[in-house]
Amino acid sequence: MKRSNLLYLLPALAILSCSKDEITPNTEEQLNEIKELSANVEMAYPEDFGMLSEVYFAGQKITVEEIDGDYIYEGDIIFSNDMITSKDVKLVFEKGEEIPAQKSVGRTSARWTDNTVYYSIDSNLPDKNRATDAIKHWEANTNLKFVQRSSQSNYIYFTPGSGCSSYVGMVGGRQNITLASACSTGNTIHEIGHAVGLWHEQSRVDRDSHIKINYSNIQSGREHNFKTYAENGSDGDEFTSNLDFGSIMLYSSYSFSNNGQPTIVKVDGSTYSTQRNALSSGDKTGINAMYPSGGTEPVAPTYINGEYYTIEGLTVLRFYNGWYYSGPYGMRAVKLVNGIWYYK
Repeated sequence: MKRSNLLYLLPALAILSCSKDEITPNTEEQLNEIKELSANVEMAYPEDFGMLSEVYFAGQKITVEEIDGDYIYEGDIIFSNDMITSKDVKLVFEKGEEIPAQKSVGRTSARWTDNTVYYSIDSNLPDKNRATDAIKHWEANTNLKFVQRSSQSNYIYFTPGSGCSSYVGMVGGRQNITLASACSTGNTIHEIGHAVGLWHEQSRVDRDSHIKINYSNIQSGREHNFKTYAENGSDGDEFTSNLDFGSIMLYSSYSFSNNGQPTIVKVDGSTYSTQRNALSSGDKTGINAMYPSGGTEPVAPTYINGEYYTIEGLTVLRFYNGWYYSGPYGMRAVKLVNGIWYYK
């Protein structure tokens, strides 16, 4: 089967209603509602604020929080040391140029083969039903199957932690999903979403057509959590046409707020509701396009001329049905050959 290195961002179609009323919190009820909505932000270390570091992931400079040896992105996404570099990595080569062995550093865009995710549960994990119930939900609503690990080398490991966290995609070897006692079954469904290859819904490249980011309301030092996956050089494609306000992968309107005011609003300025109960209809549509029944190749995305996409770790412009990359010498046409980008 042809190997695919694209890591697909799940978009969706379901829309939840939201209020256009005044959003300034001025009652205890409103403040409690904001607190509850803000809880729909999974964090690896909810009580800590790590040192900010600039590193390179898939050839792009990104900002991460360094906490207890982990590199944290967007609150709950973990990068390991071997996924990032301290300096830029060349990703486009001239024809005939020798490809360095470290070219693949920074990739996390691996699908689970044959639609099968192997897993194990730490015996010390409190309330193991959170993991098993979340797995049942994924199996009941998608083409994925979860098999308890015996000797497989690549698997998810549900383990206690300071918060809720996961890697994105199959990274190889044991990859933890950490669950603190406060992490719910819904939070676990969200973290499994990352583990099978999903970024946060608000990271869509086309998100500015649907939402606005209020950077002045974001906690200082956490603005980097609100970039699109393409801005950060992460592989991704949209499989449905609209941002899904019902997606279990979506930040709340008050995520990382520094003043009780919304950090994300709809384009009309109104806030929206988020949920951590179940995969939305759009979630299911997207994940089943990524993992079709029978373990076949994912449905090919439709590329739109004039839009930017990140494929095989490189952010490229779709133009006249070809690909263009803005590098050190300006915009040049490029092509992808066996997972390697070359200048034409």
